[in-house]
Amino acid sequence: MRLLLMVAAALALRMVVVAAFFRDVADPVRHYEQFGNEVGWIARSIALHQGFSSPFFTLTGPTALLPPVYPFILSVIFRVFGIYSVKSALTILTLNSLFSALTCVPIYMATRLSVNARVAMFAGWGWAIYPFAIYFSAGRVWEYSLTSLLVTTCFWLALSLHLDPRPARWLGYGALYGLAGLCNPAVFSLFPVLLLLPLWRLWKLRRASSWFSSDVLRSGLLAAVGLFVVLTPWTVRNYRTMHVLCPVRDCFWYEFWSANNGDSSDPTLPWTHPASNPVEMRLYQSQGEIAYIAQKRVMAMDYISHHPGFFVRLTLRRVVNYWTGFWSLSQEYRVQEPFQLPNVFYCTSLTLLLLIGARDWWRRDRASALPYLLAIAIFPIAYYLSHPLMDYRQPIEPEIVILVVVGLRAVKARMRLRVEATSTTRESEAAEIFAQSSDSVSFPMEHAFDTDDCSCSVCIAASVAVEPSATIG
Repeated sequence: MRLLLMVAAALALRMVVVAAFFRDVADPVRHYEQFGNEVGWIARSIALHQGFSSPFFTLTGPTALLPPVYPFILSVIFRVFGIYSVKSALTILTLNSLFSALTCVPIYMATRLSVNARVAMFAGWGWAIYPFAIYFSAGRVWEYSLTSLLVTTCFWLALSLHLDPRPARWLGYGALYGLAGLCNPAVFSLFPVLLLLPLWRLWKLRRASSWFSSDVLRSGLLAAVGLFVVLTPWTVRNYRTMHVLCPVRDCFWYEFWSANNGDSSDPTLPWTHPASNPVEMRLYQSQGEIAYIAQKRVMAMDYISHHPGFFVRLTLRRVVNYWTGFWSLSQEYRVQEPFQLPNVFYCTSLTLLLLIGARDWWRRDRASALPYLLAIAIFPIAYYLSHPLMDYRQPIEPEIVILVVVGLRAVKARMRLRVEATSTTRESEAAEIFAQSSDSVSFPMEHAFDTDDCSCSVCIAASVAVEPSATIG
């Protein structure tokens, strides 16, 4: 019942935001870019029976720039409610909000396994009211909330997978992770961690002498097979259509060049995008997608080879931006991002609490903390090299929320200990005053029996020592 209430409250909050945003999504300005830019344009092509193609508004043919799951979901909504319609906008934002609200469940379950039910409840409610989770699900057309739900579910399953060696469970785990990767291939960076973790625990549970014991080896292979089975159809499609071997998408080198070309004025540069730069659009059309991306690879590597110091500094700058939201104080950037400074305060506060939580948890229980710390250490690496936006944190945002809740718990515990230490110190000082006074001062006769009405310092000290609670709080 508590989980149901949590999910319902999270969905209600998100629907309030949906009510404020959904009509803006259907605005035709700049070719309906509010429908997720490339996501919406590809979904339009699918809905018009032109296949997975045209990642920009102009018809450009087949593409592998994006992973397939979310564009196909959006295309179904387009077919039912109309392409770029207000009804489609309302439907997709409602669906995003539902995915985000349901993420409360794996967050609660994972935290209960790792810490306890009380902290799990706080983590679940933290996600329900988390501003980033609300905005990126209820206000943006993209795969953020679906990916967060799938990856967090896989994270929760990885914590207990070793307790159930049934083949179907391990096979299903790999398949579910493959589905998450078809939403956002960046999550594949976590798959080795979230597979080796339950295998390691299974190895310890079985007290096997080798990682290649029957249970451990079989379980690992089954998870890998599940992942392979889910990815294979799309990989085959890309090879047949695009004539390139890529399991999910082919745009890495374009994104890498877009972020490493000598221009550091913005973490995302509109002039590098074919959708907003006619010159790049003509190059993309004339060369074709594969040749266009291959050229960007050459350009990016050439620039980095001649400017390695600039690349290192820019990468460190992206690390700072990823965890604080700060990029630049230039007038031009502040006009473009007027909410940068409030966002910096908010993001930096979250990061500090995350670090406190990580440190406290590591000192208490390293085995339980390790999966969370590895997730936030490994996943952002690809974005340190390209675009360090808050959008791209969403797959690990649930783990961030859990660590922040643990950090708040640690801060509360320290404050309580400090208050208790202060109270103990006051009691000790009062007792010392009384002891010193009784040794060196003789009480008058009238004080020997009744000190209630006396205001001399001796009696005050005596009353403090006898009733220390009167001086506390």
